[in-house]
Amino acid sequence: MTLKNKIVSADEAIAIVREGDTLCVSGFVGIGTPDELILGLERRYLKERHPSNLTLVFAAAPGDGKERGLNRLAHKGLLKRVVGGHWSLVPKLCELAVNNEIEAYNLPLGCISHLYREIAARRPGTISKVGLRTFVDPRNQGGKINSVTTEDLVELMQIDGQEWLRYKAFPINVAFIRGTTCDPNGNVTMEREALTLDNLAAAMAVKNSRGFVIAQVERIAAADSLNPREVQIPGILVDCVVVAKPENHWQTFGTQYDPAYSSEIRVRAGSLPPYRSPSPQWRSGAEHKSVGLGESS
Repeated sequence: MTLKNKIVSADEAIAIVREGDTLCVSGFVGIGTPDELILGLERRYLKERHPSNLTLVFAAAPGDGKERGLNRLAHKGLLKRVVGGHWSLVPKLCELAVNNEIEAYNLPLGCISHLYREIAARRPGTISKVGLRTFVDPRNQGGKINSVTTEDLVELMQIDGQEWLRYKAFPINVAFIRGTTCDPNGNVTMEREALTLDNLAAAMAVKNSRGFVIAQVERIAAADSLNPREVQIPGILVDCVVVAKPENHWQTFGTQYDPAYSSEIRVRAGSLPPYRSPSPQWRSGAEHKSVGLGESS
């Protein structure tokens, strides 16, 4: 039985986001990047100048090194703080960071992914040796990118005589996640997605922060028709669902859909073109000119 029809328009979903919220966004380059939702947030801000002063959190950079993905959110006033694990593909956010127009942190990608689970469990953060004696270590920069970033999100600890870093937990109010198919109850499958990423952990983190989870999907199925074994995110974790326009839901930024990417088929080895090393021109391309901010690992 359908308890609630959670399917809404992008504008209706984005209306949930409030001033000063902390927003986490899924995606790895163009894989799993919820462009319909990102576009909706940008559209609302440009029209209303609200919501403003958001904190944006991401692990791998959802972007193309130019205009797409989180680059669309690089508007003065929209973001107050950005916590990211990989900045190379979001040069417009990089520009805000190096110009001291936002607070900005570059923390290890994996630690941010683990942090979602810790927030979901209401634990005090992720404890790891990753980042010790690097710029993430609070004895150095603590992952801070610029001079306006002052709050310590990383703490040095001693446990049994050994040094550890604690990546501090914090509430996350809204999650933008992505899947393939959803039913009216909000159950999400990912059969055509190239990666499942940390969508489930992020959704759990937000719900245990008493926040809202917005899912972008490609299509809607009838209630009670999805195979339970294929449901990656149960409907109890999803507040509303937006059906994306096809152009905003490509499997990757370079591929509309390839069943091999989602392991639906296995491509014959003989059908693959020979591998060629990236040219020097590619190595010096836009992705590597994004003001020197990359991944901490």
